[in-house]
Amino acid sequence: MMETLAQLQDFFVGPFAQYAFMQRALIGGLLIALSSAPVGVFLMLRRMSLTGDAMAHAILPGAAIGFLLFGLEIVPMTFGGLFAGALVAAGAGMVARITVQKEDAAMAAFYLISLALGVMIVSLRGSSVDLMHVLFGSVLALGTDSLIMIGTISTLTLGSLLIVWRALVAECLDPGFLRSVSSWGPLVHFAFLALVVLNLVAGFQALGTLLSVGLMILPAATARFWAKTAFSMCALAVALAMVSVLAGLLVSFHADIASGPAIILAAGCLYIVSLLAAPRGVLSTRLPSRRHRVA
Repeated sequence: MMETLAQLQDFFVGPFAQYAFMQRALIGGLLIALSSAPVGVFLMLRRMSLTGDAMAHAILPGAAIGFLLFGLEIVPMTFGGLFAGALVAAGAGMVARITVQKEDAAMAAFYLISLALGVMIVSLRGSSVDLMHVLFGSVLALGTDSLIMIGTISTLTLGSLLIVWRALVAECLDPGFLRSVSSWGPLVHFAFLALVVLNLVAGFQALGTLLSVGLMILPAATARFWAKTAFSMCALAVALAMVSVLAGLLVSFHADIASGPAIILAAGCLYIVSLLAAPRGVLSTRLPSRRHRVA
């Protein structure tokens, strides 16, 4: 019995107790989960899940220019990604409002241009290893500067969500209602897009531009199978994202595989299980009910 407990402790606690890089990866991952999962819930409820994916690609040119000028320095790459993401979000929104094109088509056009531009910029100076770092990140290489940046973005995100919570919920239920009763609708919309970009930049530090959206969308989509209210979905999505970070880091450490994909695959496993077994999943809704009908 004692030997089994010791083995379990070595498996679950040992990596984080012995290695500082695992401690930093866990702290950074949990902070990203805390702020990005609620943002993902509102993206999903507003039917903008693919917008998050597009924005994740949109930050690549700015991060690549930061890399081209300063190398793998975290601050220039972060501010470059933030500027590029804001530029794409504003550009797509403006095209949707002054032309006949819808916002999803404008966003798709901008993000494809951004993705190609970012890869070309990285290839001008960096190697294939640098390109892989930008695209997929390295959560095990998080330093103090990165943790401060991620913690600041997490705090700002949670505070902003508390302020605009009621407006976001109202816009999810009826997008036209908020515009009809208040002039704050466009401001709330662009503030929310800013939060999306900020959290993608925070996730970019650990998971890269291609995978940062995974910890935002997958836990939110999983929580949809279990919870009904916006608050319960946000709370459950945060818990699922944190479990994914912990499980992914442990699997990555013991199996010696890439940490970023391991975290996203852990979130994907939770999604598949919930898709099948949750109260609002496939089995529960497709199997005949055992409840007797009352005349």
